[in-house]
Amino acid sequence: MSVVLDALFLLTAWGHVFLAPFTKVEESFSLHATHDVLMYGVLPGALPNYDHFTFPGAVPRTFIGSLLLAWISTPVLYLASIAGFEASKVDVQVTVRLVLATFNAISCCLLRRAVARRFGSSTSVFFTLLSCTQFHVPFWMGRTIPNMFALITTNIAMYLLMNRAPKSARPHPSVTALAFSLLTFTAIVLRAEVALLVVPLALQYLLVGGISFFSLIKVGGLTAVASIAATTLVDSYFWQKFPLWPELHSILFNVVEGKSADWGVSPFREYFTTHLPKMLLTAAPLSLVGLFSDARIRALLLPVVLFVLALSSLAHKEWRFIVYAVPLFNVAAARGAAWIVGRRRRWLGRLGLLFVTGLLAVNCGLTYAFTRISMENYPGGSALVRFNEIYAGQPDVHVHLSNLAAQTGASLFLQTHTPPYILSTDTSQRHHDWTYDKTENLTSVSLTASPEITHLIAECPDYLDAKNKLCDVWREWPEGQWRFVETVKAFSGWSVSPTAFGSGLLQVFDMIVMVKNDALVILERK
Repeated sequence: MSVVLDALFLLTAWGHVFLAPFTKVEESFSLHATHDVLMYGVLPGALPNYDHFTFPGAVPRTFIGSLLLAWISTPVLYLASIAGFEASKVDVQVTVRLVLATFNAISCCLLRRAVARRFGSSTSVFFTLLSCTQFHVPFWMGRTIPNMFALITTNIAMYLLMNRAPKSARPHPSVTALAFSLLTFTAIVLRAEVALLVVPLALQYLLVGGISFFSLIKVGGLTAVASIAATTLVDSYFWQKFPLWPELHSILFNVVEGKSADWGVSPFREYFTTHLPKMLLTAAPLSLVGLFSDARIRALLLPVVLFVLALSSLAHKEWRFIVYAVPLFNVAAARGAAWIVGRRRRWLGRLGLLFVTGLLAVNCGLTYAFTRISMENYPGGSALVRFNEIYAGQPDVHVHLSNLAAQTGASLFLQTHTPPYILSTDTSQRHHDWTYDKTENLTSVSLTASPEITHLIAECPDYLDAKNKLCDVWREWPEGQWRFVETVKAFSGWSVSPTAFGSGLLQVFDMIVMVKNDALVILERK
């Protein structure tokens, strides 16, 4: 049974990678850093080819997660190439994401085993079912945002703190020290907001005697010094700026200077009323049952709630900042589900099982809808793959990628007809090297006046109110400038089909129809 539950975590994470293989702008830094490490290597002569010098982003991010991902993926890519599974750089992107998803799944499996030991096998089963029927965390486990690197180490740390007997008051001090070392490393190197989880956890374990004040200072201090040294040395090298501590720079930029508010301001309650319910789905009410039914759950969730409250004081809020809380809320929800199903009176237990099964079914339905949306929400990736197919073998191609294309999937891994080539199957394209141009803020006039640009993947104003309205080139520009080739659609909304009414019970799901509008257009210069 344990193996089956672990396999469910892995297959769920992998399934989301295969169903939605493309990526968005939030993932681009770590994805492209992984690409550059794999393709160019890490020697000084390779650094000028790295993408982050051209597109640095608002703040610098660490290369440590991308380095580890690239190095771990290397033997996997080699074996996949031998087995014939790698046919292009697109397959390399999928493989890299599968490796990241695997490590996140393993961290969830470890957490599940700790839940089984601490709360019992039934809670472990419900933890797996609730986690795998949700959308957000499984969908993002294979996506290269820094939070998914941090989720691995955070889950492992929580596994160390939770993996003990049901009546045990605290873990062994050495285990507690190791957990706080992992959390300290995560906060300093990967994601600074984890520090807001470390503080209440440290206070809690100091009060219950889980670790002494001297040991906490010693462990935290040594780990902090080593982590700062590691990220400063590595990232100063890759960014060619010394000294550079990326997460400190992020804190100064987003918190001290308050620049995060430029990306939007949300009310204090946003995490509790919007983001957590959206990520937890039906686990949200079940976590309340677990909270009131078991004192161990209250001890588990107290620092987590304080962590979310602390982040709520910041103006800018995103779900990914609190994603580390989701597995722990799922533990509480699983304990609540086990408590409901485990009523001594048989009829209450059966009624409770029916209730919990219904909640899991709701999870599955919502996750199915979210997944379908996501599969159709990466027009840039779909457009570039289609473009590569249409013009395969054609020399002297120079395609300009609009902002929407670059932000919705047109990653470096999809630039299959340009160096660097790392697969033997790519060598046939070397005499047809293309130029993939992501120059920003070009107007329709400047595009027309640039004869080297032979093709466009442009935005459609009906889908996105683009300031430059590059999609208008095939509608408004003079005849003879550009030839329309193809449009790529993306999710726009849902509608109710009137023809589905009265069609019978089996056709009830046909009532809701996905609406897709033209998002990008492929154009060819005449």
